[in-house]
Amino acid sequence: MSLDWIYWAISWILLLWHSAWDAIGVSAGTVLGTNWSWILAIIFLVVTLRVILFPIFVKQIKSQRAMQALQPQLRALQEKHKGDRETLQKEMMELYRKEKANPLMGCLPIFLQAPVFIGLFHVLRRLDPINEGKTRYGWTVDQFESATHARLFDVPIAGKFGSSAAELARLNASGASVKILAGVLVAIMIATTYLTSRQMILKTGWAEDPQQRMIQRLMLYGIPASLLVSGAIFPIGVVIYWVTNNLFTLGQQQWVLRKYPPPPTPSRLPRPGESSSRRTTDSRNAAQPGRPGRQPKQEAKPAGRFGRAKTTAAQPQKPAVDSRALAPKPGAKPVKPKKGRPAKRQG
Repeated sequence: MSLDWIYWAISWILLLWHSAWDAIGVSAGTVLGTNWSWILAIIFLVVTLRVILFPIFVKQIKSQRAMQALQPQLRALQEKHKGDRETLQKEMMELYRKEKANPLMGCLPIFLQAPVFIGLFHVLRRLDPINEGKTRYGWTVDQFESATHARLFDVPIAGKFGSSAAELARLNASGASVKILAGVLVAIMIATTYLTSRQMILKTGWAEDPQQRMIQRLMLYGIPASLLVSGAIFPIGVVIYWVTNNLFTLGQQQWVLRKYPPPPTPSRLPRPGESSSRRTTDSRNAAQPGRPGRQPKQEAKPAGRFGRAKTTAAQPQKPAVDSRALAPKPGAKPVKPKKGRPAKRQG
């Protein structure tokens, strides 16, 4: 299948934005050794693409919310079919079909952006003086020559980290400066690619589905690691596109996740007849070491004369005194009280 239609579409958007910046005078000369009209054309190619794909991005977020809501049922299926992977996969596929959830929806925006990346890579790779007079995809000779000599900080955007000596000579570029700028941009590309995946996983959590978790690990570690090798063959203009796309994604994800936060995921499934307040109390007590459960409160003792609580269990009670035993016996002489002290009143 021919990909010429992709090359034509990318060229049309790129040239349209370059003409727009050229019309307002941005392309007149260079500032800081940079032809900003072409740099801005690449940046706004990203903006155009992300605006077109925004509805797909919203569907991606909704699909991730649906997958989160299915986590308890997925855990139950994993416990039920532990050791039977084939049956587990069938049950999970049936659950996805019933609930209209698609675990692959999270990768759809990347799949849709892949043709754009391939098209831009192909178009910018042709920016070589050896191809002068062989313009394609709607480029004029003047546009081709302008893009071929376009620079970012005196480094041609058609150059790459792995450019050969012959390519550098045709582009009139220094090998050291190309490698330094390309190396810095590739490092930023790898870091921002990792951060975009990490941002989403931190907000939504790791998936319970093994297939979905494998995709998350591939996005988080696999793609950034692959860029260590493939980044050497990307033209600087393509790396600019990738970095801009990652920065746009970080901002877009932050806005969407703040406006539509993911639902809280319960730590465990409730037991039959167990209330939510009881589960919350048990979880709090379990989190504190040395407290397996909440002890019943002891009843408060009434305060004594001097504000100290009376104890009934720790101290033995004094035997009660019989007042009748202290009374004088019939016929006995009354006992005279000592002088200076009032006589005790007999009861």
